[in-house]
Amino acid sequence: MHGLVDQLRPLGEEINRLEARILEWRRASDVSRRLATIPGIGPITASAIAAAVPDGTLFRSGRQFAAWLGLTPKAHSSGGKDWQAGISKQGDGYIRRLLFVGATAVVRLARQGNAARCWAAKLLERKPAKLTAVPLANKTARIAWAVLTRGGTYAAPTAA
Repeated sequence: MHGLVDQLRPLGEEINRLEARILEWRRASDVSRRLATIPGIGPITASAIAAAVPDGTLFRSGRQFAAWLGLTPKAHSSGGKDWQAGISKQGDGYIRRLLFVGATAVVRLARQGNAARCWAAKLLERKPAKLTAVPLANKTARIAWAVLTRGGTYAAPTAA
């Protein structure tokens, strides 16, 4: 076991060094800092989106951006009946996974009651946590597109 620990120690140091570089790049990138204001998007996700999407106007809408990430429903039709099952999983799987993990964290906070009027909390009343995380990741991607194209930072919606 000591041999394995000796092999893992340099890997841990390398991970810490790379995370420090990512955080340093994020501090220097205006787009990455603005994306990090969105709930469910941390420094790594913000850096990945900023690096993968240099210009948000490449997409006509937030839905097209979410479809590029593979976060839109997959359509099946037969005999004149249309139904949707699951997400398409087309596109950038790395960013899709990061958004799903961030959405899972938001769902966990909504479960604890930290966000009483949160959209995720309302969805949790009707669906299980994993099924809530997917549409929340889709919504987060659409918000990220809006931040990319319109500039500014994310402002949480206020209660009516």
